[in-house]
Amino acid sequence: MTPERKERLLSVLNKRQANLTVVLEDVQDPHNVAAVMRTCDAVGIQDIYIITSKPPRIKNWGHRSSSSAKQWLTIHDFDNAADCFTELRKHYDKILTTHLAADAVSLYDIDFSGSVALVFGNEQNGVSDNVRAMADGNFIIPQMGIIRSLNISVACAVSIYEAMRQKTLAGHYQQQGLPDAQYNTLLSEWGFKAEDLQDDEN
Repeated sequence: MTPERKERLLSVLNKRQANLTVVLEDVQDPHNVAAVMRTCDAVGIQDIYIITSKPPRIKNWGHRSSSSAKQWLTIHDFDNAADCFTELRKHYDKILTTHLAADAVSLYDIDFSGSVALVFGNEQNGVSDNVRAMADGNFIIPQMGIIRSLNISVACAVSIYEAMRQKTLAGHYQQQGLPDAQYNTLLSEWGFKAEDLQDDEN
């Protein structure tokens, strides 16, 4: 591994965040999923969760849109929402869905200094009633136009860039954000060898 590549990968890994994730429920367009992956990588999200309860169950999510982002992410794939939420509850304190409801809060009122999972639904119907019932609340992205919805990949990008803004101000990117075990596993998966790390220690 060249020194330049090692420096680049370590810089990225050191900014990965364990307390922020995106959940996609039955998103049907592979290019939307791939675009979300690319944005997650850009803001330092390592883990994303994909619920695909309706056939066909797509695995190859629009590689052109993702620009190979998926190879750098940890993707948790589920065929039902209940199992996904069981896993989410182990890692995140709050789960919020994107849904226009009376109790919905503005994206800009969410405190992203804590541990948060954001759930986005499919292109036609949004987040299902079942998933909303399991979540802790709803949020909306304030809009001024007649059309009151955004493309899912755009909505996700707007949301997690607000999270990144808050996390930057809170100093989250200035320290290792992943647990040591996950950090070390990713070092191996990303091609680091023992001698690469020894060079940094010397």
